[in-house]
Amino acid sequence: MYKITARQILVIALISGLFAAATVALVDRLSNRFQPAGSAFTETSPAGITDPGIATDEQNNIEIYRTLSPGVVNIHSTTYARDFFGFVEPQEGSGSGSILDQAGNILTNNHVVERAERLSVSFGGQKNYAATVIGRDPDTDLAVIRLVEKPREPLTVVPLGDSDKLVVGQKVLAIGNPFGMDRTLTTGVISGLQRPIRARNNRQIEGAIQTDASINPGNSGGPLFDSHGRMIGINSQILSPSGASAGVGFAVPVNIAKRIVPQLINSGQVLRPKLGITHRNVELFKNQLDLPVSEGVVIWQVAPSGAAGRAGLRGLTQTENGDVEIGDIIVAIDGDKVANSDDLFRLLDKHKVGDTVQVEIVRNGRRVAVPVRLTEGPDARTVFRE
Repeated sequence: MYKITARQILVIALISGLFAAATVALVDRLSNRFQPAGSAFTETSPAGITDPGIATDEQNNIEIYRTLSPGVVNIHSTTYARDFFGFVEPQEGSGSGSILDQAGNILTNNHVVERAERLSVSFGGQKNYAATVIGRDPDTDLAVIRLVEKPREPLTVVPLGDSDKLVVGQKVLAIGNPFGMDRTLTTGVISGLQRPIRARNNRQIEGAIQTDASINPGNSGGPLFDSHGRMIGINSQILSPSGASAGVGFAVPVNIAKRIVPQLINSGQVLRPKLGITHRNVELFKNQLDLPVSEGVVIWQVAPSGAAGRAGLRGLTQTENGDVEIGDIIVAIDGDKVANSDDLFRLLDKHKVGDTVQVEIVRNGRRVAVPVRLTEGPDARTVFRE
């Protein structure tokens, strides 16, 4: 039998301990390196905010502003354009944003930063910190920017709530920078839920939060909080004839941000399944063509390398005698009705790249179900330059 001395046991124990420590450190380092970006979100209610059930309304307002306003930034954007005489003139813009993590990632609206050639961020006061765009999603009007340089002190991270649990009438608070004024607090209630609003590219944003808390130019991209201090929406739009607050504001639900922000941080974009088509709503032709259905989406053009093209779906075609035949009309996906393009995008967004869906079409007056494997491209707007 092999014998081992007490000294050898101590040496082996020491080496084993060092090896274990190094292994733990390596695993921890690798797990941090490859940790999904979304896991960095803070969802715990911040300390320093008394339970709103026992606090006065005034106390709740004060505590939320004092605790969370340091995590709300003022975003300054600069674009350069030539005037009538050819001189380059800077054009300034501003908006708001919320600190997501200690890496300096900031959530804001896409329309705040989409044309910016230079970005800076302020935490109140005169000092500005350079920032850069990490990712944009025009379809939800959300974007993530990141501080190039950061303050010496730790950043105040804004915690995220759950926008699926909201009810009409509950209190909300907005912190932002209206008209460039740093960190302004306004309060109100949730006036409505599931409001359909449109991004600037005309894509519908599902389930927006309506509030009567004052939202003005400069509030865009800033957080809408619940009374526990959790961000439940991103202030994005107002409905106002004058352009100023009229008590009807809209916020993108934070659960949409939870879904897409990790993709923006990791890859700079959101990969959505696409059919690779251009299309028109059937409704547009109701007084011009005698179509076999009153609702649906007419396929106008098909990218040969796209999902629809590979599945054999057809767009407009020209006959031998020069007539133009209408393309396939999409009327359902997996049994869910498609009345217009809003329905089409909404149903596609429920799936991911690689899924196979049953696309029900009307072709030559007959309904046919065609299996289509969804791909991430090509983007029809790019292929057909629309």
